[in-house]
Amino acid sequence: MAWQGCDASVIVASPRSDAEKDAPDNLSLAGDGFDTVIKAKQAVEAQCPGVVSCADILAIAARDVVVLLGRRDGLTSRADRVTGSLPGPEFSVDLLSSMFRKNNLTTRDMIALSGAHTVGFSHCSRFAERLYSFNSTSVVDPSLNPAYANALMRACPRNVDPTIAVNMDLNTPVTFDNVYYKNLLIGEGLFTSDQVLFTDQRSRPVVNKFAADQNSFFKAFARSMIRLGRLGVKTGSQGEIRRDCTAFN
Repeated sequence: MAWQGCDASVIVASPRSDAEKDAPDNLSLAGDGFDTVIKAKQAVEAQCPGVVSCADILAIAARDVVVLLGRRDGLTSRADRVTGSLPGPEFSVDLLSSMFRKNNLTTRDMIALSGAHTVGFSHCSRFAERLYSFNSTSVVDPSLNPAYANALMRACPRNVDPTIAVNMDLNTPVTFDNVYYKNLLIGEGLFTSDQVLFTDQRSRPVVNKFAADQNSFFKAFARSMIRLGRLGVKTGSQGEIRRDCTAFN
């Protein structure tokens, strides 16, 4: 989700590297995902110029429902507006829930959508504090499984190349499944904001449910994705339909 809703602002490219996709919180977004949307837009534009927006193509790519189409593309994309608008890797359950509530999403939505971390990757800098400088009494975050912490340290030693990244889920990194939640049960959540879903007694029952029942997670994720996809939708005279997803008309 973009900081201002689902209006394809995250695809815009800037020669000054100050677009939304350039914000630190978005550097782990896969470039090939952007390329796929851009190529799809080019193919559609060749047949139906000025009709199908980049936001619509993103909605399809995210397996959204057809009735949500008809959106328009946003007119702003700024890196400096991302911070504070997306969940941070150090967030507590309270902070996560508060941010989601501001977007009319529930804590259960938040826990379900966090399951997207069953795929993807993160740069080492996003969780290095958990390994090397957690707090004044413990260098390593004590909620981390020791074997998992050692594996992360091998992949992300101190002062590692900032471009180095690791999979969010080391066990089934390219499979969309419920292993993310199973990992939380054994202290293998990559971010603090992942692991707190299990360590916090309020969210733990839902984590346990999704870890035990993959179908329950899939259904909850689908419902929450639809709710998320309705945020910030631009229609009518709002925004535009870009000819090129990476640039404003």
